[in-house]
Amino acid sequence: MLCQVESCLNSRPLCALSSDPSDLDALRPGHFLVGEPLNAIPEGDLIPLKTNRLYQWQHSQQLVLHFWKRWRADYLMTLQQRFKWAKKRDDLHAGDLVQIKDDNTDPNQWRLGRIIDTHSGDYGCVRIVSVRTQDGDLPRSIVKLCPILYNDE
Repeated sequence: MLCQVESCLNSRPLCALSSDPSDLDALRPGHFLVGEPLNAIPEGDLIPLKTNRLYQWQHSQQLVLHFWKRWRADYLMTLQQRFKWAKKRDDLHAGDLVQIKDDNTDPNQWRLGRIIDTHSGDYGCVRIVSVRTQDGDLPRSIVKLCPILYNDE
């Protein structure tokens, strides 16, 4: 179980692997450990099941899923900090690599995409962007996106 938790921690994207707009891959801590991204076999969703009905292996998988959901939510919140009036950040731009917040992802799976177009709101701020993913192009609100690295970082 601890090895799977370690794999969850080492699968998060750090920065873009290249500046190529068609490349959707990111550099991860797993690249430094094994030379390639860490992979995991998806397990079924065991969270809604009662603990007393699970075998020992299923119970350990349930604990890993609980950790994954909690850690992923906390980690994405640190990437989406909003400094309302203290510091103004640049809007998202075409070509930026972003993480797409999706509650139904398996452990070690991070949906990544590149912004291909931005759509400004009433006040000139970017509110909606078009994102290219492996599954195709999607319109997404910036609330559901976490930039991997800003240009000034």
